[in-house]
Amino acid sequence: MKKKVLVVERDKDILEIVSYILKDKGYDVLASQSEEGIFNQILTFKPDAILLDIIQPTEQGTELCRQIKAADNIKHIPVIVLSTHTKAASMKEVCADDILQKPFDISELVDVLEKQLVS
Repeated sequence: MKKKVLVVERDKDILEIVSYILKDKGYDVLASQSEEGIFNQILTFKPDAILLDIIQPTEQGTELCRQIKAADNIKHIPVIVLSTHTKAASMKEVCADDILQKPFDISELVDVLEKQLVS
């Protein structure tokens, strides 16, 4: 059975590229450019991992990530944060299971995702 990955990315081009590559690697991908309705998508799609675009590691910026990790029925799902912010690594202490700084190498993305799916 294919592993499922939910990709939440505001940049349409990055969303399309990441989705294409993950599908090519054999993942079932649900792509979203918006956080709107994301909890329903998580509950319906039941992803094995979530790639989440976070612009700034602020209280507001990390709110969705925090909510995912606070919800008993989905907190086990690894959240990999994608961010351009220089202090993105701090999100690992707050809510993220792993961090990828943008721009990232595609092989690095796949390696981090596979590492999270094994653990």
